[in-house]
Amino acid sequence: MRVDVIIDVVCPWCYIGKKQLDSAVAQRAAIIDEIIYHPYQLGPDTPPEGVDRKEYYARKFGNTAEFRAAREHMQLLAEALGISFNWDIDARIPNTLDAHRLIRWASGAGCADAVVDDLMYRYFTLGQFLGDHDLLAGVASAAGMDGDLVRSLLATERDSDRISADVAQARQMGVTGVPCFYFDGRGPVSGAQDASRLVQIIDQVIALQQQEAGQTS
Repeated sequence: MRVDVIIDVVCPWCYIGKKQLDSAVAQRAAIIDEIIYHPYQLGPDTPPEGVDRKEYYARKFGNTAEFRAAREHMQLLAEALGISFNWDIDARIPNTLDAHRLIRWASGAGCADAVVDDLMYRYFTLGQFLGDHDLLAGVASAAGMDGDLVRSLLATERDSDRISADVAQARQMGVTGVPCFYFDGRGPVSGAQDASRLVQIIDQVIALQQQEAGQTS
């Protein structure tokens, strides 16, 4: 079974959703044979130099009781999954176009999963700036890719149009939030679902496939 995952690497719920998917895939390893990551941009107009994360969240969410409660809930979920969100560190939200280009190239190299994990860890835990080409090249090298080649490609517009087209297609499909999952083309399944729920959905898709195969035989 192929799983398609639409994410943005600066979305905290995408980080949680990916960890939940990792757990579900581990439970159904004999069934899942391919995971493809697709880009989404929550802030496509973010400037190349990024924006201050604390200031951005203050403007967007304020310091309401609802926001504090939601963040506390997110924090508890994250910690249970081994994620450390470091919200107090100074960080800049990047334009994620280049990070998505790297993920696309990593897919061709068979290491997209490791690259996605590393990008999210560096951003959410270490507070590193994902718009830095040297950092992205380092992520590529750590995953077994040619870092020098990645750095040279990032200096061009290579595949920028493809990323923008993929993001536009996701929006045309009705995707308004991420993460978003498709299992063997069936979906969408939106939000950071629990691993148990994702396993249930995988099993339901398998049952449907078997039912359809029986009807056509």
